[in-house]
Amino acid sequence: MPVEPLSRQEIEERLTELPGWSLEDGRLTRAYRLGSHFAATAMVVHVAQVQEELDHHSDLTLGYNTVSLAVHTHSAGGAVTAKDVELARRVEDLAAGHGAH
Repeated sequence: MPVEPLSRQEIEERLTELPGWSLEDGRLTRAYRLGSHFAATAMVVHVAQVQEELDHHSDLTLGYNTVSLAVHTHSAGGAVTAKDVELARRVEDLAAGHGAH
């Protein structure tokens, strides 16, 4: 079943429920700071697990004490869809458990 792109207004409405997330270059993005590089690495592994569960993958970047994500849907022509919002919500839910802010 094809995934439909969200309108700019729908994206903005959904972003109100995702503090720290924004729309940049047509993607939902968020950067997290963590207390250590090990904590950031553990969060990356946890995010990867969620991505596998959802069968939806983001650009996921591990830096020194940081984790960054950029999410869009390739099968919708690179647009933002409900799948992207769901992934962002799931990541937001797990971030606090890793001490991310």
